[in-house]
Amino acid sequence: MDAAEAMTALLSPPGRVDPYPTYARLRAHGPVLQGPEFSLVNGYAEADAILRDNRFGVLDDVLRDQVLPGWRGSPAMESISRSMLRTNPPDHSRMRRLAAGAFTPRRIAELRAVITAQAGELIDAMAAKGRDGAVVDVMAEFAYPLPVGVICTLLGVPAADWPLFRRWSADLTVVLEPEITAAELAVADRGATELRAYLTELIEARRRAPADDLTSALVRVHDADGDRLTGDELLANLVVLLVAGFETTTNLLGNGLVVLLDHPREAEALRTRPDLAPQYVEELLRYDSPVQLTTRITTTAVRSGGLDLPAGSWVLVLLGAANRDPRRYPEPDRFDAWRAHPQPLSFGAGAHFCLGAGLARLEAQVAFPLLVRRLPGLELAARPRRRPRLTLRGYDTLPATVGGSDTLPATVGGSDGR
Repeated sequence: MDAAEAMTALLSPPGRVDPYPTYARLRAHGPVLQGPEFSLVNGYAEADAILRDNRFGVLDDVLRDQVLPGWRGSPAMESISRSMLRTNPPDHSRMRRLAAGAFTPRRIAELRAVITAQAGELIDAMAAKGRDGAVVDVMAEFAYPLPVGVICTLLGVPAADWPLFRRWSADLTVVLEPEITAAELAVADRGATELRAYLTELIEARRRAPADDLTSALVRVHDADGDRLTGDELLANLVVLLVAGFETTTNLLGNGLVVLLDHPREAEALRTRPDLAPQYVEELLRYDSPVQLTTRITTTAVRSGGLDLPAGSWVLVLLGAANRDPRRYPEPDRFDAWRAHPQPLSFGAGAHFCLGAGLARLEAQVAFPLLVRRLPGLELAARPRRRPRLTLRGYDTLPATVGGSDTLPATVGGSDGR
């Protein structure tokens, strides 16, 4: 299997639904597979090193002009490209610092009560909807609304508008896939146009009436000094903060819950020991990463770690494969809730390590103990349906029956996940 064959397999419908068999085939050729057009990295140590190496950059505007002529004018591409997600230092460092204050460990810890309250309300609603044995879609009823509610609270988005973002995000995030069609880009552009229009109105509203939220803080920075944060950067970073702020966590909640329902012994242990949640979440992130790959391009010639690349070479870092590297993880295809210090690469590493990783972890650490505690009879009603995506791995629907439920308030008996 060469690099092109591997990508063909991964981008096929079966490969998108379950990439792990292809990852296993790739390992037979070593942790790095170098090809004429791009290289694939599936080893943990190699992936970690590349993500931390400043000779590997993301596809910023300058590089994108060279390899993707004609991208300008696409609202979806521009929405992503002007953000910290798709810029290199020093612009990346400047923008990241402006938003980082909202994601410090102290600020994230302060959100525990908000997360617990929102999760408890959603569980109550699911219990009521499924009381007579009706099937509920856990993605629609819990895995989506919890993280979107949390990030919207941070950004100051009114609760009445939260349901709007699921379609916009689903449309827009297709541009993060390694291959998209013209039709998919047209849908992404429509979603990006609608989302940008909404956020433009939110920016103006916060300019007129500032509030204690991240949007107001970024508007103040832009209005005080446009060189620190341009108008395009303000809008693009709000798009990415909003979309990335719930999309990854939504997938983590859906993927993780299916794993727990498939492992009832481990779910029972978490039910009685919510303090185990942090190590459970790390293993869930490793076992079925919500982000499966990321792309880097060499900014200079690189000769190390099994790679011999000229400047401008593409490298696809397969995070999901690295998280199952048997050189680091014994029995990597087995979910082991007691695995010591997995340290998965699901949120990346280095300069582009996910800014919201701590928040996503906290949401999952609160959510999983609450779900198994308060809905002890929760069971899959049918196999959930995967979204046909490779980069962002998650479920489209997750049908379940809730069975009997624990109707205690969400904060009773340590069920808030602490």
